[in-house]
Amino acid sequence: MAAILPPGPLMVDVQGCTLTAHEIERLQHPLVGGVILFSRNFESREQLTALCQAIHAARTEPLLITVDHEGGRVQRFKSDGFTTLPSMRRLGEIWMDDSLAAMRLATETGYVLGAELRACGVDLSFTPVLDLDYGGSQVIGDRAFHREPQIVAMLARALIQGLMLSGMAACGKHFPGHGYVQADSHHEIPVDDRPLEDIMREDAAPYGWLGDMVLPSVMPAHVIYSQVDPNPAGFSSFWINTILREHLNYNGVVFSDDLTMEGATVAGDILARAKAALTAGCDMVLVCNRPDLADDLLGRLEHTPSESSIARIRALMPRVVSPDWATLQSQARYQYARDLQSEIISG
Repeated sequence: MAAILPPGPLMVDVQGCTLTAHEIERLQHPLVGGVILFSRNFESREQLTALCQAIHAARTEPLLITVDHEGGRVQRFKSDGFTTLPSMRRLGEIWMDDSLAAMRLATETGYVLGAELRACGVDLSFTPVLDLDYGGSQVIGDRAFHREPQIVAMLARALIQGLMLSGMAACGKHFPGHGYVQADSHHEIPVDDRPLEDIMREDAAPYGWLGDMVLPSVMPAHVIYSQVDPNPAGFSSFWINTILREHLNYNGVVFSDDLTMEGATVAGDILARAKAALTAGCDMVLVCNRPDLADDLLGRLEHTPSESSIARIRALMPRVVSPDWATLQSQARYQYARDLQSEIISG
């Protein structure tokens, strides 16, 4: 019997709708701990379910399967029965008319989001976005709930409750906040020149209010907060250890954002980026859309995760068995929550 390997610190992706022999070999590398899926990995629910089963079967202790599936314009799976989910800004708009209704609807959205993914074998969606909607960020835009941190925190809490009802954990992003800067960290290196006090009072506030009991994982931004630290937040021990771990008393998982993004290039090559993120306090780093860089990193990275890091990552795995798709369709709770989604979108 193969040895049971603990989850490693690297999250990789796969290129198609089935696994190649080389991808299976890559997933069995002891430094790999998870897989992130994209739209290219989806042809049908049946295919997606088989792909997730194959990824889980690649290791004795199954890898964590993740996806960016937030609702609105960031929803990787949209056909073959998957419900079209509203943008988070839409929930914020409803809040302005009826806050209690908005929270109820956010819970139902979170439940549908999580239940459908889990029925196909996906373990975690990188959601909710906790960035504030300042109105100038093209990459955030309607992915954010609202401009006010209190409203963001309340709607995020409600959405996370829905995820929990489906058996899925949550990931808040992008700490301490990507909403103020206009530059897109996928293609540029954003710089936020505000003082620490302003950022903590506004953008970082939802993280302190929610905490790790509600928000079991966090993803820092590839943004440089120039008055605070010369490094992007995901490469900054000050942001991750001093502010997040110590000041906010946060003990959940910290994921890096994708290390192939332009905002990560300030740290150097892919090995330097991974080392910078892990040294700063990230538990797991993401390498997306560049299998060559993933293989390069696996061939050169030397890193032994701490027992606390391993335990945090393991805690993100679902703890209850999810109903399959057919069983899910027969559940009145699911049908009720699903039918609400088109009403939310249409207003």
